[in-house]
This record gives sequence, structure tokens and C-alpha cells, in this order.
Amino acid sequence: MRAITFSQPGDVDVLTLGELPDPVPGDGEVLVEVAAAGVNNADLQQRQGNYPPPPGASDVLGLEVSGTVRALGAGVTDWAVGDRVCALLSGGGYASLAVVPQAQLLPVPDDLDLVSAAGLPEAACTVYSNIGMLAGLRPGQTLLVHGGTGGMGSHAVLWAKALGARVIATSGGERKVRAARELGADLVVDHRAEDFVERALAFTDGVGVDVVLDVVGPSYLHRNLEVLAPNGHLAIIAAGAGPDATLPIGQLMRKRATVSGTTLRARPAAEKAEIVAAVRRDVWPFVADGRVRPVVDAVLPIADAADAHSRLASGDVVGKLLLAL
Repeated sequence: MRAITFSQPGDVDVLTLGELPDPVPGDGEVLVEVAAAGVNNADLQQRQGNYPPPPGASDVLGLEVSGTVRALGAGVTDWAVGDRVCALLSGGGYASLAVVPQAQLLPVPDDLDLVSAAGLPEAACTVYSNIGMLAGLRPGQTLLVHGGTGGMGSHAVLWAKALGARVIATSGGERKVRAARELGADLVVDHRAEDFVERALAFTDGVGVDVVLDVVGPSYLHRNLEVLAPNGHLAIIAAGAGPDATLPIGQLMRKRATVSGTTLRARPAAEKAEIVAAVRRDVWPFVADGRVRPVVDAVLPIADAADAHSRLASGDVVGKLLLAL
């Protein structure tokens, strides 16, 4: 199979397109002929040597793919050869073939472009496991999404609006602010020029927001807690750069607030299966009816993986970058 590899950590020029032995599906696994792979910040971190794959996972980059089922391992009963699928991976996505546990596959609706579907699994599973399963966002509540036009943020905006929540999105620069409005955010705050706490409190008549989805990390901790409504939940999905922040316990207790911090890749297979099943139940109906769709900035050929990494690192991307096989 064709695959992007690198022999040592480094800049984007370490990425090369070559060939590796074809993977073989084991018990309960499916072999997917890959149409496209999503590019995520985790891939950049792994390339730089900062985010090794979990034990037993492929060391090939790539945490999500779309494609068609090519072969079934023993015991697979839920899928058939030829099925259009997208999948959550622990690694191995930047390749023409990928092996996936059957419980980490999702069906691609007939009217959704197969390549674009590669932009869904990582965002859908990360977002829903945090603001759906942990925070319990409900219709009529208010969600604050930082990075509202990123790969995670854009999906969060679409899903929360489809659910019936109000959405405040932060973003930076005219292009991204405009994109966040086009996604349907009720209020967009340009974090380069405005204070999101002030704008969000004004928008909620001083009450605050019910859920915050944070991709920034420690530097936003105190302001995120300040903007939370009583009984609110702060979901942190990125550690960010810089020193750790001190958690103001008194403020947390006064607001009866909760804080969670999660990653997805290193979770046990059983937890991933539970998340994927919940996404299929609670998110996929919105994908099927078109209210939630992948937000794709660009599709590049797999040979241009280095360019994709450079573009993602620049911060000038709306939605997802995809690599087509």
C-alpha cells in the first residue's frame, strides 16, 4: 500500500510517500480502502516527536479516514464488502489501506461525498464525547466554542445548532469571523479585538454560558470559569502552550461548576466503541438530514502531506484539511 512515513521526527520535509506491506484485518476488524484521510493537529505533534501512538497502534500518521470496506476479519457481522464508511483510528490513516475495529466505523450517507466524509469522525467523536456525553448540552442552553472555525469548533457549532442550542463562537480575523457566522453561530467574537467574557455575558443577560468547549488551554482557564453560568461545564480538549494554570477552587464551588479534560486517541477500545455508538445514535441523524456536514477547507493529494501540515500549522484554515488517496 502507499503511505506517508517519516524515519525521524522533524519539520514537514521529513514526510515521504512510499510503500508499506498491506495490513491484514484481524478478529473483529475491517480493512478499508481509503478514499481520504483527515489532517489533525495531533498528526503535527506526532511528526514532531511529541505525541507517540498508543501501544499497538500503527505509527503511520492519521486518526480518521473515509473509504469503502475491502475485506472483513473473522467475526465481523455489522459490515459488508463495498460499504461506504468513515472511521476513527488510533493511527494509520495516511495510507491507501487501513485496518479498523468494526466498532469504530460509521456509515457514510449516500448523498455525502465520500472524500469529504473523512473530515467527520475525529471531530464528531471528540466534540460529542465532551459536550454531549460529559457536559450534557441540551436544547435551549448556550454553548461557547473557542476556535469556532477550526476542525473541532466548526463541527461543534453545527451540531449544537442542530440540537437546538444557542452558540457563541470565538475566532480571529475577518475571514474566520465571517465563516463562523455562515456556520450559524448566534454570536461571533473576534478574540483579536474583543473580550469574549464581556460579549458572552452581555449576550446572556449576565447569566453566562452553560458549556464551554476550550481548545486553547491554561491561558483561558480563569476567563472560561468567569463566563460560565451556575452549574456550567468547562470541557478542555487541548493543553495549549505555556505554563499550567491554577484552578480557582472557590470560584468553581460557588458556581457549582464542573471541569473536564479529555483526549480521544489513547482511550481503550471499549470506550471508543461506546463513543462511536453514541455518535451514531445522537449525531448521525443530523449528518443524514444534512444539518451537520464536514466543513472542508481544502482537499490535497496524499503526496502533498507536507504542504497540508504547513497549512494547518499556519492557522489559516477553516474546517478540515483532507488528503485524498
